[in-house]
Amino acid sequence: MVEYLGFARFQNHQPDLKRWIPTVLLSHKTLFTALCFIGFASVVIWQRSIGDGLGLFFGAPLSPCSSRHPVAFNLTDFGGVGDGVTLNTKAFESAIKAIAKNRGGQLNVQAGVWLTAPFNLTSHMTLFLEEGAIIRGIEDEKYWTLMPPLASYGSGREHPGPRYGSLIHGQHLKNVTITGHNGTIDGQGKSWWIKYRQKLLNHTRGPLVQIMWSSNIRISNITLMNPPFWTLHPFDCKNVTITNVTILAPLFDAPNTDGIDPDSCENVVIEDCYISVGDDAIAIKSGWDQYGIRYGRPSSNILIRNLVVQSMVSAGISIGSEMSGGVSNVRVENIHVWNSKRAVRIKTSVGRGGYVRNISYRNLTFDNCRVGIIIKTDYNEHPDDNYDRKAFPILEDFTFDGVHGQNVRVPVRLHGSEDIPVKNISFRDMSIGISYKKKHIFQCSYVEGRVIGTIFPAPCDNLDQYDEQGQLVKAAISPNITDIDYSF
Repeated sequence: MVEYLGFARFQNHQPDLKRWIPTVLLSHKTLFTALCFIGFASVVIWQRSIGDGLGLFFGAPLSPCSSRHPVAFNLTDFGGVGDGVTLNTKAFESAIKAIAKNRGGQLNVQAGVWLTAPFNLTSHMTLFLEEGAIIRGIEDEKYWTLMPPLASYGSGREHPGPRYGSLIHGQHLKNVTITGHNGTIDGQGKSWWIKYRQKLLNHTRGPLVQIMWSSNIRISNITLMNPPFWTLHPFDCKNVTITNVTILAPLFDAPNTDGIDPDSCENVVIEDCYISVGDDAIAIKSGWDQYGIRYGRPSSNILIRNLVVQSMVSAGISIGSEMSGGVSNVRVENIHVWNSKRAVRIKTSVGRGGYVRNISYRNLTFDNCRVGIIIKTDYNEHPDDNYDRKAFPILEDFTFDGVHGQNVRVPVRLHGSEDIPVKNISFRDMSIGISYKKKHIFQCSYVEGRVIGTIFPAPCDNLDQYDEQGQLVKAAISPNITDIDYSF
């Protein structure tokens, strides 16, 4: 049995739950409708406060919180058997075909273990997992569909040529909901991880759930676990809402098991989730080097809030490193990162091109993290050797307001370079308890920006320092000072 170290700790300390999880996550289902209304109102207020640069957050009005369709089908009506042994692929396909013929409907998956190969969703449908329902992916990769590589990633992410599709897949869809009473989608990823490490796979592994070129997607009230590769991958989608989702993978030896990866997506809300995985809990992406530049689809207008996340291998909230189509207008707030290698990270390199701009972080808590805030500009992984050595990404307009924590080794590491400087970054209301008493724990290189008020630890000399009234207290010595130390 796979042991989830972080989640076990989470469960075994019931008196501390309110300390770890925002109160919204502890609410009962009877409050869900009220929370949806509050969440929608908050988004509207935020839209108006951001200004003209953000524009209308959703291109169309949000649908009501209820995702129920007037016509419902049960998987058992199509020969489904939830015994954990019978293969139910044909039952899923037949049920979804009936929904498509009906031009919409809901597929109910009752309590039980429903073994299946990958299957495709259709438009105007709800996949509803009842309490105790587990959709479990078959381990044998010969059942997994091969698909063309993503155009924004070149010839292949791990291997050139075709890639494995996802367990639950959809393309060119509208109005799709995956929800339930906390049912589970289990990718049985362990066999994939072992084969990957032993170099026994000939194709790039597939995500657990992947929705592509689609709009009005809602995923809520379910558990996703053990993906072969990334867990939840919306690709080139608009109007995506992910709320009250638990995502689990082992903290170690589960390679590339990112939690949620919005990729070239527009208008995304991720809220009220618990994520503990073997790679980035969230990673915003938009394509890889020259292929992402050519595809040209940015990720923009993304709100991430009210999360508890853990990653012992990578970071809690990441942008990149595949960001060649650009990433902008991202707001991250009310995030608790615990027992993690890194808390929040932006990663890129020469050859990426694109931009990361207008990113705001507010009310972050770091608990027992090796590095708190990191910007890394030498993340030198490339799809091939044909990337443009003069494609320098633009990094500008970052705000950090309300950052607190304890037991953090390096609170800030901003590693810009002469070719990729970090511009217009600001810090306010920051106090992070340190675990390693060295002088250089606010590290900077080629960084330009400001600090407002008093923060701890003391900022680097690259930044101007202002008081709370906006008066300059101490001017930066130079934005080009380099003081980066990876030895601790």
